[in-house]
Amino acid sequence: MRRVFRLLCSSLSQPAICSHTTLRSNPLSLRSLQYPLPRLIQSLSHDPISPSIDSAFQIDERKTGFDCFKTAELLVESQESEHLEKALDFGIKALQIFEKSEGGWSVQVARSLLLLGQVSFKLKRFGESLDSLNASIEIIDSLERGKDGNSEIGLLAIEVNSQIAKVKNAMGRRWEALANLKRILELKVATLGPDNKDLATAYVDLAEAYMLALNYNDALPLCLKSLEIQKLEFGANSLEVAKVRELLGVIYTGLGEYTHAIEQNEITKSIYEALNLFKESVLMEIDTANVLVMIGQLEEATNRLKKAISKVHKESELKAFILVSMAKSLCHQEQFGDSKRCLEISLEILEKKQSTLPIKIAEAYADIAMLYENMNEFEISISLYKRSISISRDHKEMHHLEGSVSARLGWLLLFTQQVDQAVPYLEMAIQRLEGCFSKRHFGLGFSYKHLGQAYLETDRPEMAVRYMSYSREIIEESFGLSHNDSIDVNQCLANAYGTMGSYELAIEFQQRVVDAWKSRGPGASDGLREAYRLLEQVRRKSEGCSSAVFPANSLPLLPPFSN
Repeated sequence: MRRVFRLLCSSLSQPAICSHTTLRSNPLSLRSLQYPLPRLIQSLSHDPISPSIDSAFQIDERKTGFDCFKTAELLVESQESEHLEKALDFGIKALQIFEKSEGGWSVQVARSLLLLGQVSFKLKRFGESLDSLNASIEIIDSLERGKDGNSEIGLLAIEVNSQIAKVKNAMGRRWEALANLKRILELKVATLGPDNKDLATAYVDLAEAYMLALNYNDALPLCLKSLEIQKLEFGANSLEVAKVRELLGVIYTGLGEYTHAIEQNEITKSIYEALNLFKESVLMEIDTANVLVMIGQLEEATNRLKKAISKVHKESELKAFILVSMAKSLCHQEQFGDSKRCLEISLEILEKKQSTLPIKIAEAYADIAMLYENMNEFEISISLYKRSISISRDHKEMHHLEGSVSARLGWLLLFTQQVDQAVPYLEMAIQRLEGCFSKRHFGLGFSYKHLGQAYLETDRPEMAVRYMSYSREIIEESFGLSHNDSIDVNQCLANAYGTMGSYELAIEFQQRVVDAWKSRGPGASDGLREAYRLLEQVRRKSEGCSSAVFPANSLPLLPPFSN
């Protein structure tokens, strides 16, 4: 989903067989490894091979293996679970035969494991699918080292990495999938050359993956390369080129290059209009209006949206999306009553579409929730964030949205003094975001900080210090020592250590706050003055002064009771 809801953003367990594991020069049989599927380490409950094939097995073992494999391939094309279960049985039988006849480490064993991974993926047994696919990669890596430039092995490696990326994305492990998408591009470049027309998909897939991980700088050159190839292959006004330009507009928006974003959106819209793709052209108009709102061109944004809404059906989701964008524009103009009315109508439409468009609706609920939050309608905002999370939780490919919205909701609950409710949302946010984004991503840094603050509020200062320390490393690395957020997280750490009575560490972090304000020059005099005041307070408190107040929101100790 390219039109994702972007908010501030624990890894799941590692696969049993890692692709980077060093293999022996004379590898053992696959039986020396843990089989990739639980069913492989057990005897089959029934023999799926018909009597005639079973007889052939005694005559020609490998022919039987290929018969089982081909049968599984035919069955896997079905979407019916009964056929997929049969495909799994035939695939397992083929794997057992090839492992026995070829010693385990062969191209056909790797293909069989790929097939089992594909079947398990269709059955939504993602863990089992990854186990099979990682075992396949293990074999392929071994074969590649012995046969440089073997195109058959290279193509198989591309296919297996592609399936692994699908599985990881379906599990919400987007950041891990990036490694496989990068490997696919490397393999295709090595096999086909950097300008081959078949590389366009690999470039755009990797660009989209980086975009979804909010890594726009790495996404941009890949997207531009794909655009260059697609234009030569399909023509400047083709649907393929329009899709790449649409992604390019999102990337430019993420980079803050709004003029370029609007330019790409306008070109994309004109292509969609020429191809009579009405819905797509309206969505591009909405995207352009949203960018115009971001840069303060509210009148133009409103005019575009009014023109668009006159063309759509009154009960369509397009009307709802247009009204959300209209509400953004009105909110920026502080016309809160009109903005809320737009949102109310939008919600009436979206509620009817939830069963048919769950992902789009989850994104829209989150967008609307943020607008209500900006208008200080916190209870409505909290309710909508929860609805968004409830929908996205049921779709593993939407873990990035669930994580981002949980982080925002956790912060809002913390802000509105509902600390006990905030903690589980912040904990879930961290678990989801670690799987979707880099572990050094700034959004994760903010989630760590807010969870630390929540732990401090609930009298768990040791846990607070742990997560605030994680946060400080990420935020200082992302923004620098003198940025407001870096100063704030150091102040949070000083407060936490002060609460624990660890005054030496509290003084150390309060001094960091002072130094950061100093580095900002004369314009930061108010912040520096307050930082010095708190430094003096924590020093006095460390000396046992009962009237000292630290952290800033604490109360001085009461004087001893006397008659």
